[in-house]
Amino acid sequence: MAEQMTIAIVDDEQDMRESISQWLTLSGYRTQTFSSAEEALKNIDGDFPGIFISDIKMPGMDGITFLKRLQSIDNQLPVIMITGHGDVSMAVEAMRIGAYDFLEKPFDPERMAELTKRAVHTRRLTLDNRTLRRELSDGTVLLRKLMGSSPVMERLREDILDLAQADGHILVSGETGSGKSLIAHALHACGPRQGKKFVMVNCAAFAEEELARRLFGPMDDGTPALEASLGGTLCLEDVESLPASIQARLIGALEDHDRGSDTSPLRIIAISNEPDPNTSLEETIRQDLYFRLAAMQITPPPLRARGEDILNLFNRYVETFADEYGVEGPDVSAKDAAQLLQAPWPGNIRQLINLAERAVLQHRRGSYSIANLLMDDTSEPTPDVIAEGKPLKEYVEAFERMLIDNTMRRHKGSIQSVMEELSLPRRTLNEKMAKYGLSRSNYVG
Repeated sequence: MAEQMTIAIVDDEQDMRESISQWLTLSGYRTQTFSSAEEALKNIDGDFPGIFISDIKMPGMDGITFLKRLQSIDNQLPVIMITGHGDVSMAVEAMRIGAYDFLEKPFDPERMAELTKRAVHTRRLTLDNRTLRRELSDGTVLLRKLMGSSPVMERLREDILDLAQADGHILVSGETGSGKSLIAHALHACGPRQGKKFVMVNCAAFAEEELARRLFGPMDDGTPALEASLGGTLCLEDVESLPASIQARLIGALEDHDRGSDTSPLRIIAISNEPDPNTSLEETIRQDLYFRLAAMQITPPPLRARGEDILNLFNRYVETFADEYGVEGPDVSAKDAAQLLQAPWPGNIRQLINLAERAVLQHRRGSYSIANLLMDDTSEPTPDVIAEGKPLKEYVEAFERMLIDNTMRRHKGSIQSVMEELSLPRRTLNEKMAKYGLSRSNYVG
């Protein structure tokens, strides 16, 4: 669940602090009040999860000086200034320094609530972007994002760690929605180029002339991708869409670096969607480029091949969206579990995430149907019977593990409550938890 934003209110007048706090609390915000700028500065760091509303005229450190101090800590922190009648010049100065906006006393509470809403949205986007940038530079975090305990996922994570240490070009190919971009980021972040630039270019997103400029230059502003990524990683998405002329120029650039230039080495991670079943990537792009980019290869498994990972992932995303929307998530029945395990998942993880969110939204209205949601995605009915060639035992065990896991989460690790809900004796519950690798310590707290 996204962290709730805090509205920090700084004003030397107690009545003003309390009235602002009361109104914003009634509007659904969490507030924190300070009687001076000095006191507020003791309680803030660069990632303060919220915004500030501050008076301009205060004893001691005034609002303008306070704003400058906040800007030095985090220049993207929204600060709404409160000014008295006739203090327009101070308000203009505050806006010049970087205040988000200002309110003139006596102000309309509805106007304050609207400004607060917009400032909070801005702050949340800033913090989310910072978190994303940190995660994309941390190989450990990225590997954790490749969730799943199935053998194919264990092997995928091991392959990423192995190939990340090599300095050659890598081809990441697989079905749409299977996590190829995440794998590319992980290959960069887990290797010796971690912390260096990771430059991504989508080869299908631009016309030929514009793509050539973005890769090789000249550019009106900024550095072309090939030059900017030297020493780091150049990631080419949808590499199968490269026009023939750009393929030839890329080969030339690779040959120059192979001959040993004075610049930092060039490393490319190419991402390719599964081409037409009758056409391989090797046939789509010129062979000399293909064999360079595909010196090392990695392929994420399709979701349908990941067994009980499907149920575990679905549950995790249902839990996430239920928290986000502030509702109870739906319970997955045995029939739902069988349908999830048998679904073809043409959109892979991306499709599963969308389906989990829609399941939460439907359940919020009173009911939901996995079968209907899957049919909406595929336009094909999901079978109500166990798929041929799949042992019934596999489905039963996957559902059983999911059921115990969900119940343990709901009861925060209370063994007694789980025993009562599932009508299981302690010994049987302990045996099944051991069998499925479930530990009570993961649910407590």
